[in-house]
Amino acid sequence: MDPRAHTHVTTALRLCLHALLVGLLALAATRSMDDTAFVVIAAVMAALYGAGALAPVVQPHTRAAALWLAALGAVWLALLALSPDALWVAFPLYFLQLHLLPVRWGLAAVAVTAAGAITGFLLHDQEIGPGTFIGPLLGAAVAVATVLGYDALFRESERRRELIEELVSTRAELAEAERDAGTLAERERLAREIHDTLAQGLSSIQLLLRAAERTLPHDAPATPHVRRAREAAQDNLAEARRFVRALSPPDLEHGSLAAALSRLSSRTSTPELAVQFAVSGTPVVLPTPYEVALLRTAQSALANTVRHSGARRAEITLSFMETSVSLDVVDDGCGFDPGATDGVRRSSGSGGFGLPAMRSRARSLRGTLSVESAPDQGTALAVTLPLPLPHPLPLPHPPADGEDPAA
Repeated sequence: MDPRAHTHVTTALRLCLHALLVGLLALAATRSMDDTAFVVIAAVMAALYGAGALAPVVQPHTRAAALWLAALGAVWLALLALSPDALWVAFPLYFLQLHLLPVRWGLAAVAVTAAGAITGFLLHDQEIGPGTFIGPLLGAAVAVATVLGYDALFRESERRRELIEELVSTRAELAEAERDAGTLAERERLAREIHDTLAQGLSSIQLLLRAAERTLPHDAPATPHVRRAREAAQDNLAEARRFVRALSPPDLEHGSLAAALSRLSSRTSTPELAVQFAVSGTPVVLPTPYEVALLRTAQSALANTVRHSGARRAEITLSFMETSVSLDVVDDGCGFDPGATDGVRRSSGSGGFGLPAMRSRARSLRGTLSVESAPDQGTALAVTLPLPLPHPLPLPHPPADGEDPAA
């Protein structure tokens, strides 16, 4: 009858309750063998109890359970009217009432049953003593304490089970996030290395070969070789750039940084959190390390907002200025103390990319990271990176002849 987990302990308790009620009924019927009506009604109560115990519809806090208990109570009162021995059956009835009825109605049913037991005993002109009142009341108190104590232990066990499941799930998510972070970090490192060494070296070779080609006479024997060498350098530079694009974060593969941040805002928005994205200034093409740093910072900041802040609104602003680019992430959540150790630890929960890692990434690009927050005042995070050139050159494809191949 219990929809909760059927453990060995709960199964044993149910069997003990069944045995207790049937045993007490049998004992009362044995003591009243000369009273045929009592024996018949006791058999009817035993059959009614067995039918309810096996019926699937009799479940805690249901109408069927309440009707079943009412029928059992009526039959028990009939037994009690015939013999005071039926008083013993009140004890297992207490447990049934507390188990199947809501707490408020269960306590009321137990009180009525105890009062009925005492009244039935008095109606049979039995010797009145302290036990007449103490017995039923003490049995009711024991039943109430046992059932409520079991429920409290069960709730505590459920909370611990949920905490353990959450811990296991969190550990799995953390391990996956760490693997993903390690993979992305290695891809970004390789992209930077290829861009800063191999691609730049090939670009320089191409420039030098182009200069050499222009200084040579058109019919010089070395001119075709220099041209083929320049074309080979150009082809390899294009291949290196394809490697860099392939190793960039997936969100940056099919569009600009602004488009990636817009998609991030849309994915993060929920009925509980509205995320808006805006661009300020005239967008320019940024180097891949800049785009990666700004995108990762936005992802980490939004992850912290979702997990910790309880915010209803967040805004991401990408600002292009004359000599720098900045990213601002602002939310109206609970905020924290940026100078406190707990704040730093809290911010580091999103896959290992917290405030220290954000600052380190910004510092590696000669930028700065600032955080403004206070308890119940929301959080504002801003990262500013200086542009490497006054006018960055957009070169997503290999240059053709006559173009400047500088990367």
